[in-house]
Amino acid sequence: MSSIGEIKGEFENASRQEWPALYEKYGSDSRSGVQKLLEQYHKKEAAYQAELVRTESLKVYEHKYEHLGYVCGIDEVGRGPLAGPVVACAVILPKDCQILYLNDSKQLSAKKREALYQQILDQAVAVGLGIVGPARIDEINILQATYEAMRQAISKLSVKPQILLNDAVRIPGVEIPQVSIIKGDAKSVSIAAASIVAKVTRDRMMEEYDPVMPEYGFASNKGYGSQAHIQALEKYGPSPIHRATFIKNFI
Repeated sequence: MSSIGEIKGEFENASRQEWPALYEKYGSDSRSGVQKLLEQYHKKEAAYQAELVRTESLKVYEHKYEHLGYVCGIDEVGRGPLAGPVVACAVILPKDCQILYLNDSKQLSAKKREALYQQILDQAVAVGLGIVGPARIDEINILQATYEAMRQAISKLSVKPQILLNDAVRIPGVEIPQVSIIKGDAKSVSIAAASIVAKVTRDRMMEEYDPVMPEYGFASNKGYGSQAHIQALEKYGPSPIHRATFIKNFI
């Protein structure tokens, strides 16, 4: 008779498609430890099936417009911080995309975002990034800088999309048809993917600034106006990556 540890090892080494055979194999085992183990994997299976349904529900816009050709999701991060760039991303996912757990990047842990970031880069048809720095933000204002970053991202795609799904905005100066979706990063897999790639990209940039300007704590606050960040700004003054138009009230 297999020990509970050995049975657990069988489940861990088996593919999800092989779990039903293991349920049947050990379903009549009366040991409470085995039954608890089976219950755990039944719950995992139920959660997985629920995620499949949730993910499919986020493909409504993609399915609606896929007859036009490539559907591209666009989102940005960094409109609110006191320091650092605004980063936009454009993502074209394959029609049969099977990436699970895509969501608004703010709803995901840093660890989950990092894992999804790599999956997106590995599986996407195309990914484009646009980055506009603090000086340009001060020059043209954050809204126009956001549009500029989005246009950059679109221009860097390796294939041309036929429709753009945007998170709550319409981008001026773009000829490609656009669909603006309020809270789109929680309603479209393409926009969610763009949100995640943009977020991870910007966070990594701010973490790289941290050892150069450690007094501001950029690795932890990512340039947003945390109390510690504002106190550092008041004490040390602005850094080269602070947005002058955003920090008037603090210096």
